[in-house]
Amino acid sequence: MRLTSYTNYALRSLQLAALQAPALVRVDDVVKVHGLARPHIVKIVHEMGKAGFIETHRGRGGGFRLARPAAAISVGEVVRLTEGPLNVVECFNRETNTCPLIGICKLSQTIQAATRAFFDVLDGVSIADIAANRGQLLDRILPLQAGIVLPRRVRA
Repeated sequence: MRLTSYTNYALRSLQLAALQAPALVRVDDVVKVHGLARPHIVKIVHEMGKAGFIETHRGRGGGFRLARPAAAISVGEVVRLTEGPLNVVECFNRETNTCPLIGICKLSQTIQAATRAFFDVLDGVSIADIAANRGQLLDRILPLQAGIVLPRRVRA
């Protein structure tokens, strides 16, 4: 499975809101932390607001915060919103399927089971869970918000 960067940054925006709760998070904070284009984050914040994950406050001193407790927002529901139907293989979409094996294919059934398992795991993880190591996350995030460039970590 591969999720889009849109989904990744939607989750990162919600994570940042959980870390800084109850304070407002500015779009520019997300832009600085993740090095993204502002219009991209504005679009994400707009969609997260329409979906009821965040509440937004316009104007000077505005920003966004979680609209529900972080523990009440599952990663799975955010992924479903941002990704739409995960048609991992062609036969998952009945409208565009051209496979003659629909309904009898063990491969399709296996991939459907794997997709369900994937969402079962994501449904069991909340925004609070991905923000649980708050101190470590903020140690990395706060310098980035202040415009300080951190050295890249080398993976072993």
